Amino acid sequence: MIRALFTAATGMQAQQLNVDVIANNLANVSTVGFKKARADFQELLYETIVPAGAPSSSGTEIPTGLQIGAGVRPASTSRIFTEGEFKRTDNELDVAIEGDGFFSVTLPNGDTAYSRSGAFKLNSSGQLVTSEGFSISPNISIPTTAVSVTVGTDGTISVVNAGSTASTQVGQLTLVKFQNPAGLSSQGRNLYLETVASGSPSTGTPGQQGFGTIAQGFLESSNVSVVDELVSLIEAQRAYEINSRTVQASDEMLRTASDIKR
Repeated sequence: MIRALFTAATGMQAQQLNVDVIANNLANVSTVGFKKARADFQELLYETIVPAGAPSSSGTEIPTGLQIGAGVRPASTSRIFTEGEFKRTDNELDVAIEGDGFFSVTLPNGDTAYSRSGAFKLNSSGQLVTSEGFSISPNISIPTTAVSVTVGTDGTISVVNAGSTASTQVGQLTLVKFQNPAGLSSQGRNLYLETVASGSPSTGTPGQQGFGTIAQGFLESSNVSVVDELVSLIEAQRAYEINSRTVQASDEMLRTASDIKR
């Protein structure tokens, strides 16, 4: 009965973390380029009272054995990089990646981060930056004389300057992909950092060598499904309640045992 108390407690703690992950997914349902997470769990150690295959008598053996588990623990939070829906914005600086790849972003400390959000802006110098003001890598500048900006599916950025009808190429967007994108470290602000688990980044041109293409005037929405998350939330809530009832049942059994001598 004491074992059941602690085992049920691990179940309640696991479901609390599960609800935390679901809550973060739902909170970011409108975040551009957001990728939902999933909590994964694993069993705790088992106490083997009777091992399977132990001899029970001469010439016979126990077929299944006797083991008692100690509960559950969180194993990981897996980031799921399925593609979100595309939302038309008609903003010439908004771009979305159709397929695999990340944009490279240069942080103020010189490190490189990666993002699926293509909600780009121009800073006071005409550089293409994120909403936080971080520069896109490679660095791309739009001249002040530009009256229109065109982004090709291959990432080429061209402008038409005032007084001219001819377009001039001013930059090239490149994409980066990883062997294991789920191993990237989430930093908030729609940014990820490389880790040992993610592998080294490989850089390429959009539309080539398995990289996605660029869609101008669109943004990639969050891949969170509100319906799926609400169903998962109900499951987590019920699992939490069931584990709490296990605690109550164990407590009542202990009370009954303590009242025997009365």
